[in-house]
Amino acid sequence: MGDLILTTFDWVPETPRGYVRDIRVRWALEEAALPYHVKSVRFGPRNAEHFAHQPFGQVPWLTDGDISIFESGAILLHLSERSDALMPADPRGRSEVLEWLFAALNSVEMASLPWALLMVSGEAKDTPAWTLFDGFLKQHRLAHLEPVLAKREWLAGTFSVADIHMADVLRLIDRFDGLAGYPACRDYVARATARPSFVKAHADQMAHFAAAD
Repeated sequence: MGDLILTTFDWVPETPRGYVRDIRVRWALEEAALPYHVKSVRFGPRNAEHFAHQPFGQVPWLTDGDISIFESGAILLHLSERSDALMPADPRGRSEVLEWLFAALNSVEMASLPWALLMVSGEAKDTPAWTLFDGFLKQHRLAHLEPVLAKREWLAGTFSVADIHMADVLRLIDRFDGLAGYPACRDYVARATARPSFVKAHADQMAHFAAAD
């Protein structure tokens, strides 16, 4: 283990600000009170060094000593080994966090991302694509998540990396009012984003990109 360095873009347009996925890593680092530094790579054409750290030319990646790790889910799992604030130590608690973490990434985000892209693109809401993705997200994901969140404060007992991922996925849906019919999901996002660690992570990301304007 060494110094923690979070690498993100030096600048992004206005629309994705506050939603670039380095915010998940910032949030986790703040929750765990782990010191870290932020470095930047160009938003413009990616160079070979960028692809050496992130083979898809995206951000973020985390450097921990001689370890370089990409993908927000993998980074948060790596950080969870450093802090009980991110992952409980007992096997049952850990298994619950892991299943909800992967549910956020593989089940909910898989459904929400194409939906959000259609929203950003201005796709008309009477097209077959819109009907397909809106129906799948709401009927097969949010409708099932709603009763779960209505009964619990956090997904796996205490706040964890699963909540960081799930709340971040859901707040993008909420940005386009997609949680209007799901009050428990909306309340969950409000609880999560009211945490001081998220407030700081969000402010830091916004300030980082604004500094390059």
